[in-house]
Amino acid sequence: MKLIYEKSIEGLSAIRMPRDTMDEMPELDPRLLREHPAQLPELPEGEVVRHYTALSRLNFSVDTHFYPLGSCTMKYNPRACEQVTTFSGLANLHPVWPQFLGGDMMTQGALEVLFNTERMLSDITGMAECTLQPMAGSHGELTGVMIMAAYHRDKGNKKTHIIIPDSAHGTNPASANIAGYEVITVPSGPDGMMDIAAFKQALNEETAGVMLTCPNTLGVFNSRIHEICDAVHAVDGLMYYDGANLNAILGRCKPGAMGFDVCHLNLHKTFGTPHGGGGPGAGPVGVTEKLRPYLPISRVERRTDGTFRLNYDEPKSIGYIAPFYGNFAVILRAYAYLLLLGHEGLREVSNLAVLNANYLQEKLRPYLAAVTEGRCMHECVFSGEPLKKHGLHTLDLAKGLIDRGCHPPTIYFPLNVPEAIMIEPTETESKATLDAFVEIMIDLIESAATHPEQLHDAPVTTPVGRLDEVAAAKMMDLVYTGEM
Repeated sequence: MKLIYEKSIEGLSAIRMPRDTMDEMPELDPRLLREHPAQLPELPEGEVVRHYTALSRLNFSVDTHFYPLGSCTMKYNPRACEQVTTFSGLANLHPVWPQFLGGDMMTQGALEVLFNTERMLSDITGMAECTLQPMAGSHGELTGVMIMAAYHRDKGNKKTHIIIPDSAHGTNPASANIAGYEVITVPSGPDGMMDIAAFKQALNEETAGVMLTCPNTLGVFNSRIHEICDAVHAVDGLMYYDGANLNAILGRCKPGAMGFDVCHLNLHKTFGTPHGGGGPGAGPVGVTEKLRPYLPISRVERRTDGTFRLNYDEPKSIGYIAPFYGNFAVILRAYAYLLLLGHEGLREVSNLAVLNANYLQEKLRPYLAAVTEGRCMHECVFSGEPLKKHGLHTLDLAKGLIDRGCHPPTIYFPLNVPEAIMIEPTETESKATLDAFVEIMIDLIESAATHPEQLHDAPVTTPVGRLDEVAAAKMMDLVYTGEM
C-alpha cells in the first residue's frame, strides 16, 4: 500500500492512509448490514459523561480504595512516573525502527533507558546482568528456568527435578513443569519456612535447582538461606529467586548476596508501575556471571564511543522470549521510579512496608489467628478459622470489607494455611488508613458473633450481590451464535 508522510514530529514521521484508498475498500457482506437503523438514544454529552463517571466510581482501585492485596504489592503508582511516558520523544517511538536511520540515532534514547534500568536492577539484586524482555512475572519465571535448563544442558548435567516449597506462588511449579522438570514439593515447618530436613532428603545429584521466595508467602524471611544455597550448589544445582516479595528487602538485602543464581522481578509490584486489569506487566530476569551467556537476545550494549546497540551474537542464548524490547512503557515508568527514589528512597520503601505490615499484624492479632508468632516482613498472614464457630468463613469477611469500602485482601492463599487471609499494606499507606482498616476489621469480626447473617449476605452495597461461585464454575452458560 502506498504510504505518504504527512508531517514530521521531532524527526519522527506520522503515517496515514491516502484518502483515495478508501474507495478501494471492499463492500460489506449484506448479511452484516442492519435492516433498520440502530435504536440509539440521543443524549447530551454531559449526561453521557456523568453516566460513565458514575460507572467508574463503582470500581475498586488503589486510587480510590485501600487495596491490601497480599503477595501482589498493589502500591500507589506515582503520577510523575506516568507523565514521563507521555514525552513525545518516547511516546512516538516505534520499536521496529532501526537504531540508525539517515545518520540520526533514532532509538538511542530508548536504548539508553533500557541499559540504565538494567544496570540499576542488576545492582539492586546483586546480579551480573538482567534482561528486560519478559512481559510478566510468570513470563520472567519461565525465562529464568529456561536459563537454568540451558546451563545444565551446556554442562552435560543430568537434572530431572526442581524443588519448590508448598508456600510458593502457583506459577513456580507451572514454570518448572513447562520447562521440562518434575516438581518436588517440600512442606513448611512450624516456623513457616521450608522444612529443612525434608528439603535435604529431596535434594540429590539430579536436582536442577530450588525456587524460593525470600521472604516467603507467609511473610517470613528464611534465616537458613545460606545453608540451603550451599547445599544446592554442592550438587551443581541453581538457586532461583522469586522476586514477588522484593518490596520487603529493597535497598537492604540482595538476592545475589544470599546465594541466588537467577531471579525475576515484578516491575508492576515493586517499582511503581501499573498492576491490574491483566497487565501489561514486566518481569525482568537477572543472572549471576556463570549464567550470563544464556540470557535471551537481543541484549543492549554500550559501545566504546558511548552509543548503544542491540547485540544478537550470543551463541549460547536461549533465544527470543519476547518481541522487541519487552513492555517499554512499563520499563520507562520503573526507570523514572528508580531515579525518583534513589538508593535511600528504596531503602525507605522496605522500612515502611515492613513497619506497616507488622503494625497491622499486632493490631489484628487478638482477633484472628496469626500464622507467625514473631515479627513478619512485608505482609502478614492470618487464618479465619475462628470465624467458623459463628458459621462463617474467610470469604464472608472478605465480602463484608467490600461493603465497608476496602478491597478484600488475598484469601485462601497460601494453600497451606486454612481459611487464609493475607494482608499487604505496602509502604504507601498512611497510619490513618491502616487504623481505619483495623477498625473495620474488628467491627466485622465482632459482628460475626452477634449478626452473622449480615456477613452471609454481603456485599449489599454493590450493583451485583453475592454470587454463587461454585455454581458459576460448574454450570457455565456458554452460547456461541456465530458460524463455524
